[in-house]
Parts: sequence; C-alpha cells; structure tokens
Amino acid sequence: MTSPILVVGHKNPDNDSICAAVGYAYLKNELAKREGSSTRYVAARLGALPPESAWVLDGFDVEPPIPISHVRARVSDVMTSDPIGIDQDATLVNAGRRLRKYNLRSLVVTDEEGKYRGLITTRMLAYRYISATDLLDRADNNMETVANDLLRSLDQRVSEITEVDVLTLSPDGLLSDAVEDLMTSSLREAVVLDEEGYCIGIVTRSDVATRPRRKLILVDHNETSQAANGIEEADVLEIIDHHRIADVTTSSPIQFINLPVGSTATIVTMEFRKYGVEIPQGIAAALLSAIMTDTVVLKSPTATPTDQDQAEYLAKIVGVDAIEFGLEVFQCHGGDGKAPVEKLVGADAKEFALGDQTILIAQHETVDLSHIMEREDEIRAYMRDMVAAHNYEFVLLMITDILAEGSQFLVEGNRRIVNRAFNINCTGEGGVWMPGVLSRKKQVVSRILGA
Repeated sequence: MTSPILVVGHKNPDNDSICAAVGYAYLKNELAKREGSSTRYVAARLGALPPESAWVLDGFDVEPPIPISHVRARVSDVMTSDPIGIDQDATLVNAGRRLRKYNLRSLVVTDEEGKYRGLITTRMLAYRYISATDLLDRADNNMETVANDLLRSLDQRVSEITEVDVLTLSPDGLLSDAVEDLMTSSLREAVVLDEEGYCIGIVTRSDVATRPRRKLILVDHNETSQAANGIEEADVLEIIDHHRIADVTTSSPIQFINLPVGSTATIVTMEFRKYGVEIPQGIAAALLSAIMTDTVVLKSPTATPTDQDQAEYLAKIVGVDAIEFGLEVFQCHGGDGKAPVEKLVGADAKEFALGDQTILIAQHETVDLSHIMEREDEIRAYMRDMVAAHNYEFVLLMITDILAEGSQFLVEGNRRIVNRAFNINCTGEGGVWMPGVLSRKKQVVSRILGA
C-alpha cells in the first residue's frame, strides 16, 4: 500500500495550522472517494496541539493530526508490509512449500507469540542440501545414505537453521541511514520491527535502489523556514495559504490557493462549498474555531467579509453563535500565570529573514494580560536565551489581549529595528502597549520587513 499524502501546517502550529490540516485532509479524502481513488490523505502536525485545538477536537470527537518531526523518506516508505511468516516449529518441507508458493526468497520466523525470531531463506535451504555432498564423500558415494539424510532433513525444524544475525530496522528510521547498513549486511534483506518485537515489514536492496519522496500538501504556510525538516526531499503537491508568497519551490506546477483572507480555514471552508461536500459538525467546529482565533474573533484587520461569511456558515452547522463560540475558544488558553515560559513565548513563534539576519516574532493571545506581565522578568530572560542560542537579530513577543484589542510588545536583541518600524521606544520595563495591533502578519511582520 502506498504511503498517504500528508496535509501539514507550519512548525510551532497554531490553531489555524492544525484545524486547516484536519479539515482539508477530510475534504481530500471525500473527493478521493467520489473519484473512486485509493489515495489517502492524513493530517499531520509539527508540534504540540495548542490548547484551543485540543479543546475543540476532543470536544467534538475529531481525530487530531498525527505528530511528525520531519518529511524525509523513512524505512516504512519502502518496506513490504505484512511479510509472510512461518512458525519456528514448522518443518523445512513446510518452509520450502511456502517459499515456492509465494515465490519468496525468505520467510519471517516467529515464536509461539507471533514475535520475530529470525529469517529462513532459500539460500539457507539450498546450503542445507548442497552440504549433502560432504556426506556423499564420507559415505563412499553411497547415494542411499545421502538420500535418507535428505529425507530426514525434511522433518527438521525451522528453528534449527533460522538465521538470527539479521539487520533490524525501525519503521520510522531514516531511509538514508538504513541504506548503508543494508548494503554492508551479509543478507540481502532487513526486517522491520515494531516496538513490541513483531515483524511488520521487509526491506531488500532492490527496495532502496530508488529513493522515494514523501508527498505533502502545505496549509497555512509557504516558507521553507516554517516547513517540516526535510521538505527539500519531499514533493509538495498543493499549497493552501493566506500569507505572503515566500520561497517553497516545486519541480512541476501545483494547485496553489493563496487568498488575502484572515484564516486558512476560511479557504478550506470555501473549498468544501465549491465541491459540494457536506461538512460534519466536528470538522465545522474545528474550522470555525480556527477562523475565530486567526482573526481574533473577527476583530483583526486581517478579517474580511469572506471570513465572516464562512464563519456564519460554519456556525449554523455547529449550532452556535460564531462570536460567542470564538470567545469560548479563547478561554481555553487559561492558566497563563502558570504556563511554562517556553509555551508562552514559543508556542506560536515564526522565523523571518530580514536581510542576512533571522528574526523571531512570537504571539500569545490571552484574556488575562496582567497575569502574564507579572512574569515579565522570566519571559525576558527566556527571550534573551533564544537570541543567544539561535543568533536571532531580535525576538519580539506580542502579548495580544483579545478583550482590550491590542498587544503588549516585549523585545530582546536589537530593539532599534522594532522601535524604528513603529516609532516607539520599546526598551524599558513593561514594554510598549500597542492599541489595535492584533495581527502579526498584517500589522507587524509586513511593517518590520518593509522598514
């Protein structure tokens, strides 16, 4: 079975990145069914679930995206799944029949629990019979003696000639690492084991002759710095986004939907409606929550009439008031006074290139700004560590107060760039309150990069 196509958002995923992936993967699977295609689409994520994503997905019984750390080719992308096996107590004649029946070079030998024990190969069986020539020499060319020995060997147990010195691999291991080991192994194949010791696949040298490329659909981003590690080794099939067009490249034309709206989930909802695919309540709730968070309950300057139209459409499916639902989603942040500092600063942080330098602009949305500001010293210390560890020109944290409709700016590193872009003096304790600044993309990033 071919590997599924991953629908994945950016690193440090926010709610829009998560829920757009969930919604678009569902839509693509429904369209594949309509076309009679066996292609599968799986939503994936490049980090932990944000609290609001966990709340809406769990509350509406929607499967969350699977966590991945990279999109490089894995052992599981080339292995032959569910290999034919044989019990260790079976006879050699049974092994030979099974090898012939399935036209195989090897069988997986299993114990009484079905766990991997080793391999039995056609090479081993051939060697067993070829070794009979030694007996022929010792028996003064007595063919009857040799024949009887060969007949007795047919009842020999598989366990007696099982090869146990076999290369074992993890399904999630990098294929590039496995190739070298496989080429230097004494056998022509390796076995793939799961965490419990069961054999789930076989990899041969011919399997790795051509390196596969994992297939992706990107949502909510089109910058390589925000994309999965190894994206240069993958094939991007589609991009669904609402940010500036950046530097993800493809080898052939693709569907690239990039609209100036407030949320990727808005575009995904429009695609559902374009193709006439019914949106289940859980998927609708996820998409609605993403529109609400990315547009700050439709208050952000990035919010458009299109976002509002799609939000109202989804709210009818969910059976809620869009604004009230959005405020409820934001309440899921909670606990800002006790949240780990790395979560406050890094949960929704994006890198951007500023000339030859790299900057980090993070955003944390809250309904309790005062509790976060009580931790300013701790937050600033963590930001300084980030500047030093990653050689950032600066780190800017926007603490966005949903109810007050503005953001508190905290900056560590080269503050002059931020001060010049906004004509502020963000150097002292407490940072600077920026009324009406709610959108990182439209009100902050564009201004800094264009300064």
